[in-house]
Amino acid sequence: MSAVHLEIRDRIAEIRLDNPAKLNAFTVEMLGQLATHLDTVERLGAITCVLVAAEGERAFCAGADINGWGDLSPAEFARHWVRDGHRIFDRLARLSKPTIAVLNGHAFGGGLELAAACDIRVMAPRATIALPEAQVGIVPGWSGTQRLARLLPEAVIKEMALFGRRIGAERALQLGFVAEVADDPREVAEAIAMKTTELSPRAVEIGKFMIHAGRGEDQAAMVEALGSAAIAASADRNEGVSAFRDKRKPAFSGQ
Repeated sequence: MSAVHLEIRDRIAEIRLDNPAKLNAFTVEMLGQLATHLDTVERLGAITCVLVAAEGERAFCAGADINGWGDLSPAEFARHWVRDGHRIFDRLARLSKPTIAVLNGHAFGGGLELAAACDIRVMAPRATIALPEAQVGIVPGWSGTQRLARLLPEAVIKEMALFGRRIGAERALQLGFVAEVADDPREVAEAIAMKTTELSPRAVEIGKFMIHAGRGEDQAAMVEALGSAAIAASADRNEGVSAFRDKRKPAFSGQ
């Protein structure tokens, strides 16, 4: 049975974690389901925004289920668990559509890294964020020390990762990590998402690419994406495809 669901309403997609008995902690299967839903959403042109949410009120996501990685060999842990999570979270971060994390509860470890992969975040007042990996003898592995470093000051990340401290919603708001703190974060996130239905999807997509292009590790991929988007709209591209299909020499116009 799927523990990550995809629902689409009014051009808004919602990817929802559904493992509340384990505080929505990620399993291997959940990672795969998330990847599948991200691929589906990317291919649906009518979607204007994606919410990443979770069932229950206690936790958005408590990280990775220790039963999912606790018995892995060091090689399996590094090659598969860590790399797969990194790859899938990168997929979320690079989604062409804007994304909103709905932090209905605590976001720890991999859950915080999941929220960081979204474009903005809305948080419940009672929720907290943390990087508690050192409590079980590991370190953040799904971009907690990398992507998160672009969103929070280094001292705050050290506070969580090296000293085991939690950061509350109001402080997260002051730090700019969340866009808004609300008693009903889903309602606020849905209102923000609905605004995207009034905007140009292409302008939003290209705008996101341009913002990401300024990041060192994303620069090459984003430059290629921008270039490909520009050339796809050209007359030369259409002529090249047409000539290939007609088995003739193309007559490029430079348009």
